[in-house]
Amino acid sequence: VQLQASGGGMVQAGDSLRLSCAASGRTFSTYAMGWFRQAPGKEREFVSAISMSGVSTWYAESVKGRFTISRDNAKNTVYLQMNSLKPEDTAVYYCARAKSQYSIREIVTALGYNYWGQGTLVTVSS
Repeated sequence: VQLQASGGGMVQAGDSLRLSCAASGRTFSTYAMGWFRQAPGKEREFVSAISMSGVSTWYAESVKGRFTISRDNAKNTVYLQMNSLKPEDTAVYYCARAKSQYSIREIVTALGYNYWGQGTLVTVSS
């Protein structure tokens, strides 16, 4: 499985960005997907996740109301729409594919994932 994240860049506070993560393989629609981020000097943290069908979504409190996760199973792609960006959103953003079986508790932590993309850098200036 290969996960290719893209869409990062340098923006100003209040701007928007949309990240994309394209997955290889023909089983994309059978896995939940997630986004994580890692800021300089900090641990990787959960941002958002989406179930295989897209019906269920999960968000970190810090991004609720500003970020929206979605997926297009026909294109093997998961998206993260980021609005009202803040300097504290600056990080490398990683997409990840969930394990075939996971608990609700695991889907919001790295424990729920076993494949990771290479990351895309988002820099938000004030």
